[in-house]
Amino acid sequence: MALMVLQKLHVLRNAVVPLFFSPSIWTSSACRQLLSGCSAVEPGRRWLCITSQEPAFLVSGSVQLSRYTSVEGHHTSSLHRLSPEEDHVFKDGLSSCTTSEQVLRLVRSSSQLSGASAASVLQRLADLEQDGAGGLRDPAALLSDTALVELCLKLQKDSAELEDEVVIQALVGCTRLYLDPQSRLVLRLVSESQVRLDRGCLSISALCGLASALFALKGPDCVLLAQVMEQLKNKDLFELNTDELTVVYGMLAAGVAESGRYQNLLNKINRQAVSLTPRMDPGMVSKTLDVLVTLRQARVLKLLEALCKQAVCHLPNFTDAELAVVLSALMHYKHRDSLLVEALERHVPNTVFNAEPETITRVMQYLGHCCIISPPVFDAVAESFVYRADEYSTTQISHQIEALGVVGYVPQEAGRFFRKVESVLNARFTQFQPENLVKLLYACALLQRYPLNFVSKVFNPFFLQELQKENSMIDHAVLAQLTQLYMAVKLECPFYNGHLLLPKLCVKSFQFAKSSLETRVEPQLYHGVKVGLMKLLGTRAYFVFRVVTPNFYNIDVEIKLDAEGYVVPVGNANVSKRQLLGKEAMKQRHLKLLGYEVVQIPYYEFKKLENKAEIVKYLHKKIFRQTELVITDSPHRQTQAEAGCYDHRHF
Repeated sequence: MALMVLQKLHVLRNAVVPLFFSPSIWTSSACRQLLSGCSAVEPGRRWLCITSQEPAFLVSGSVQLSRYTSVEGHHTSSLHRLSPEEDHVFKDGLSSCTTSEQVLRLVRSSSQLSGASAASVLQRLADLEQDGAGGLRDPAALLSDTALVELCLKLQKDSAELEDEVVIQALVGCTRLYLDPQSRLVLRLVSESQVRLDRGCLSISALCGLASALFALKGPDCVLLAQVMEQLKNKDLFELNTDELTVVYGMLAAGVAESGRYQNLLNKINRQAVSLTPRMDPGMVSKTLDVLVTLRQARVLKLLEALCKQAVCHLPNFTDAELAVVLSALMHYKHRDSLLVEALERHVPNTVFNAEPETITRVMQYLGHCCIISPPVFDAVAESFVYRADEYSTTQISHQIEALGVVGYVPQEAGRFFRKVESVLNARFTQFQPENLVKLLYACALLQRYPLNFVSKVFNPFFLQELQKENSMIDHAVLAQLTQLYMAVKLECPFYNGHLLLPKLCVKSFQFAKSSLETRVEPQLYHGVKVGLMKLLGTRAYFVFRVVTPNFYNIDVEIKLDAEGYVVPVGNANVSKRQLLGKEAMKQRHLKLLGYEVVQIPYYEFKKLENKAEIVKYLHKKIFRQTELVITDSPHRQTQAEAGCYDHRHF
């Protein structure tokens, strides 16, 4: 992708204008070709065609990129060869700079700079000045600074004498500072990079740096980029070390591998990464997981398991930001690990009062996403919330309480915790995004906590209009939560007399395509219970599967009994069939309040049954607890009972 010119007063204009007219730079042959627009290339020389944008700085036509010579014809070097110790001292000083002004002051105070040091200056300036939105914080001040202009001129002048890695790092620095792709410096560095590329001796790190720079300058269809990637493919990727692996992943994640490009290369790298994982430090583990998500890698289970194992080892050493990235990636892949949970249970209670709010939120989201109940973590977070609630954003607060609601865990300090939640709602109600507010109140209802004052507000037509403003239509999942919240208030808080949800907004079922408020039943369990009931009752006439009640809940099996407890045929007039879903704690409470008797058939019990005889005996014991194993077809029907098939393997 082409980079935009950020500043009319370009960083190199003042430096290049005098040089452009210097006879020591442009040969007479080059000038004739420049004026005539000819693109012929003399033997041994490289030509680049550029477009005229700023006449004082850029010139259209073929530009000869010859080596710089002095007026007398002898090469004059502006950069110096420094000892490794001198370079190290300068780079230490550079890394300690926290502003671009400090960096440029260091450059002015250094009488001699090596090419590597000059390239490092560009990289450090980019680190400090990039605003995260595709630009610089203060381009006017930075790009007009004479120290930077002189530094770029030195790199341009001595580019042919620089080491391969230095040329490429300088080019990368230019792209990160968003210098004009058609500036003399960038063109010179691209030309020199192609010379080095044609030699076929660039290291893996250098190839990756060049690929990143070319992608930033010209986009994915750049011919030179294709040449770089071809050379990279021909390298022995199974000999990568951890540093090279990080560089390759970083280059591909920066956009080079977007839209599925170079997937075969990625597959090789992913396989090699498995063997390198035990040598990764915390930062590399975090970056690798982040790259896998960015590149949408799907078939990486072995690598994911290896990275998770290494994450457990490094958990106390992760920075807050790194741990947040790790947990986000594991959520993305829906990967749960008992050893990681144990490590979190040791780590979080000791750091919960000092950790970054976003990190604590990610921990809660991970446990909720994986449906893991962790009392040590939940209790510690709830306790810290009482003291740190003001540090959390409204979104973070919503996510934390939502995680507790998903697993149905009420913290030990529930009284203090929910009083603090109510206090936050009172003080910051208008700061919550409408959808986040619905999720928070819905989670409270799952925990049998009902802040009725705020429930009345979300049922208010004006609030519902706010929900609709965010989207042209209210999201179906949000409507389902509102419907179940309404049912919870209606059934469990009969004294409530505030606003009610309009009937036209109530969903007809808690089952919907993308997600559901009910847990999907395990197909194997469903089939086993169905076969067992057929054997027990003798016919399908006495039970019905996949039923939706008038109160929108989906039930797995409905069996009707008469007053004496005998099974009777099921009529289909008052039920409608739906796809089987399952249960939640709120669903059980509501079904009981609606007059159903709920019978649970846990997967971990059912899977132990070895034959049909055992299944029949088990189902009879569960459903007809007060009777012997006798089947009858009495025609009387007065009461209802429900048998629910639930898959408990996730809890």
